[in-house]
Amino acid sequence: MDDELKRGSLRLHWAESHMPVLRDIRKRFIDEQPLAGLKVGMALHTEAKTGMLAVTLADAGAEIRLASCNPLSTDDSVALALREEFGLKVYAKKWESSEEYYRNLNAVLDMSPDFIIDDGADLIAMSHTSRKEVLSTVKAANEETTTGVVRLRAMAADGALKFPVLDINDAKMKFLFDNRYGTGQSAFDGWMNATNLIVAGKRLVVAGYGWCGKGVAMRAKGLGASVIVTEVDPVKAIEAKMDGLEVMKMIDAVKAADIIITVTGCKDIITAEHIAAMKDGCVLGNVGHFDNEISKPALQEASVSCERVRDFIDEYKMKDGRSLYLIAEGRLMNLAAGQGHPAEIMDMSFATQALGIVHMSRHYKEMEPKVYAVPHEIDSEIASIKLKSMGVEIDSLTDSQVSYITGWKEGT
Repeated sequence: MDDELKRGSLRLHWAESHMPVLRDIRKRFIDEQPLAGLKVGMALHTEAKTGMLAVTLADAGAEIRLASCNPLSTDDSVALALREEFGLKVYAKKWESSEEYYRNLNAVLDMSPDFIIDDGADLIAMSHTSRKEVLSTVKAANEETTTGVVRLRAMAADGALKFPVLDINDAKMKFLFDNRYGTGQSAFDGWMNATNLIVAGKRLVVAGYGWCGKGVAMRAKGLGASVIVTEVDPVKAIEAKMDGLEVMKMIDAVKAADIIITVTGCKDIITAEHIAAMKDGCVLGNVGHFDNEISKPALQEASVSCERVRDFIDEYKMKDGRSLYLIAEGRLMNLAAGQGHPAEIMDMSFATQALGIVHMSRHYKEMEPKVYAVPHEIDSEIASIKLKSMGVEIDSLTDSQVSYITGWKEGT
């Protein structure tokens, strides 16, 4: 076995050994074959945890094709091991060009999938635009991210969505752990790998205080940073303030910032106006899905040169002599410069994906082309398996207590 294949195989088996919920579901799927004869097209960050989801669905009887949902987030060793050891069709490599990225997504759609598992909604969007012919076979889909769900809700509101989609992102067993603890930890794993610089003692700006932003801010504070939050939602801004963080407008925050991390799911969070106000040496990173939160055109316009000074760091020399640093070309630094969320976190997210796609395969005929919430029963099942794997037991309500909290008459 060559070194690259061995590395990928070890990473897959290490992930599997720390994903007890998915492992439990996989054993059941091998016996039940709930996806027998079905084709599942996947666009997810192609690394070890994703690999084990793909293997689980293949063991459930599905034919799988997998592409990356981001040009920089593939672990080449894992992609190789999935092909060679597990016989899966994987169309992904790290540092894909834009042309290669869309060619790989098209290769997944070439199978005419019955179901789609998406991260960012690129596959789903393509099935409604450049690849409309696959609408005759696609029955339903799952979507993993906040960004993707926003896109799909907009499609549904416009009457453009042609099949039902399960909103995996807003399942409790996904966003409460993946978005918060997963993003929080993996952002700084990527930061350290990319920069090898300390966080403690620095002014760190977190753009966006959703669940992902909360996780990044929590970890930054724990690492010793002075954290500033920028927001457009007044409720979230109050949350940040009451969590003990500074809150201010971005144009004011950038003047003090040593580090800026964007995590909004929106575009143009850092613009030419902000770049002009930043101090020398500021490091910019993004953990939102797309690479348009930090305006690269604005950086290029304001600079006289751009040089790769470390594996994942580009130095932009400003016309006024300042240097600004961009991590991983503005793409998800936790995956482009790191290995993504911890296995134990993705265990819950990908268990939700696995049970979710089986749910869609059983119920899509009775569903309209809308975005649907994950059923509570799936969240509860995953939580129960996870607790058991952690050796944790909890109480349960007695019949009398159930009657008390569900009744309304006096004295019940």
